This record gives sequence, structure tokens and C-alpha cells, in this order.
Amino acid sequence: MILLRIIEGLRAHSGTLLKAGWGMLALFVVLDALPFLVDKSEAHTAVERLPGFWAFYGLAASFLLLIFAKTAGRLGIQQGKDKCDE
Repeated sequence: MILLRIIEGLRAHSGTLLKAGWGMLALFVVLDALPFLVDKSEAHTAVERLPGFWAFYGLAASFLLLIFAKTAGRLGIQQGKDKCDE
């Protein structure tokens, strides 16, 4: 039951969580752009030298993982009781 209350709380504050997530992404991009914090001399490709590349890469990977998980759930993991008895 505790997990249910946590999920309901997260849903109730989804707007705040979304703003916090975008704020954290912006902070990571800014921190990544500071040359004294992140050494980019060892980057393997030119794209890795762009400020915030890894932050956006992580965000895109998270979105793809979320889409995959939802699709997998709809394709069979979240079946109703009547489908499980067959």
C-alpha cells in the first residue's frame, strides 16, 4: 500500500517533477559547458565536444527505454485475467 501512495503522490505532483527534471537537465548542460569541470580533450568524436551532449543522450535513451517498456507492457505483460486462464 505504501507503493500505491507513492505513485499517487508522484501523479499529483507530475508538473513539479517535470519542471524539476528540465531544470536538472539545464543544470547539467551548463556544468558540462564549463571547461574547468569537464575535460573534453579525450573525446572520441566531434559530437562529444558539444556542451550537454551526454545530458541529451541520456535523456533520449531514457525516453526510448520508457517507450519500449510501455510497448512491451501493452503487448502482453499487462494482460487481463481472462487471457491468463487460456
